[in-house]
Amino acid sequence: MDSDTTAFGRRPRRKRHMRLTPLGCLAGMPMNGQASSGYLLDSDDQMIMLDAGPGTALGLSRHLATRRLDAVFISHQHTDHLYDLLPIGKMLLALRLTRDPRTRELAVDESVARVPLFLPAGALAALQTLAALFPVTTHPLLDRAFDLAFDVHEYEPSESALVGDTALRFELLKHVSPNCGVRIERGDASLVYTGDTGITDALPLLAAGAGTLLAESTLRESDVSGHGHLSSADAGRAAADAGVAELILTHFTSSDPDALEWHRDAASAQFAGPVHLAQPEQTFTVESSTAPLRKATA
Repeated sequence: MDSDTTAFGRRPRRKRHMRLTPLGCLAGMPMNGQASSGYLLDSDDQMIMLDAGPGTALGLSRHLATRRLDAVFISHQHTDHLYDLLPIGKMLLALRLTRDPRTRELAVDESVARVPLFLPAGALAALQTLAALFPVTTHPLLDRAFDLAFDVHEYEPSESALVGDTALRFELLKHVSPNCGVRIERGDASLVYTGDTGITDALPLLAAGAGTLLAESTLRESDVSGHGHLSSADAGRAAADAGVAELILTHFTSSDPDALEWHRDAASAQFAGPVHLAQPEQTFTVESSTAPLRKATA
């Protein structure tokens, strides 16, 4: 795809409602019945999943009962962001398999399309190794989730892609495992999702003028370790610098309500707009862009 970021600004700004539904909001492993990072971005005719941490496959299964998944985006190769890709692939594969009424053999229904899967470069080999640990020898098709369920694309930073009429752009942020944030635009609505990142000028550039910024809020203090995480105050400053319409905090280390309110207050001290706390299965309407994405200057 053309990597020119100005393509986002040229799109016809039709009124399109997008909704964000977190499936899980926790950093690390599931806790207290809540899943790790995973989010659904949907409109009436399209549904895209952002990250697939442990526990998110179960939440996704409820939505797949009535909806089709149109794409999956993975920000980076840490388990709390991609571990459930294997069971999700198995679920999607089941939708493509049929059984010959005479021989009872399994076959692929080619009328059901594979789901686009956007992965960081090199991630597919690791996922295939994971899948190979659990072979189903009597039905080999069941071992092929990553090539039969998904149409895999390993993206590079600054690359753009289209899912229907939804535009995605991937930009490298700051994390110990290379992490790309993603900007998603459809009509006049736009969302930027950070994945995991420390403080970097690349984030407000990616989020400039976006409607909704979905930002990790893992720490109470700015990261000095080099691992690459944001505090809630860091997230608030990034939202203010980018001029977004609203900020949604996520990727918490605790589900304790008092701890979450502390993060909201710390972000609100830096950002004057609305600050929300992501909660599983709570739906947010993605806001309209305050300005189109501009091409970064050298």
